[in-house]
Amino acid sequence: MGLMIIFSLVTLLGLFAVFSSFKNKNFLGLFFAAGTTAVIGWFTVMTIIHHGFPVAH
Repeated sequence: MGLMIIFSLVTLLGLFAVFSSFKNKNFLGLFFAAGTTAVIGWFTVMTIIHHGFPVAH
């Protein structure tokens, strides 16, 4: 459960970085932010699919 939360937070921060880099026309930052968002977002999705969505016991 903790891993999915961390991955989700990093994905959300990556999305914020994509929009911020695009707004500031920082294309190198946009490249790295988009790459981070794609990779960590994929990890988030696959963690949810493989382990299921965490619920309280």
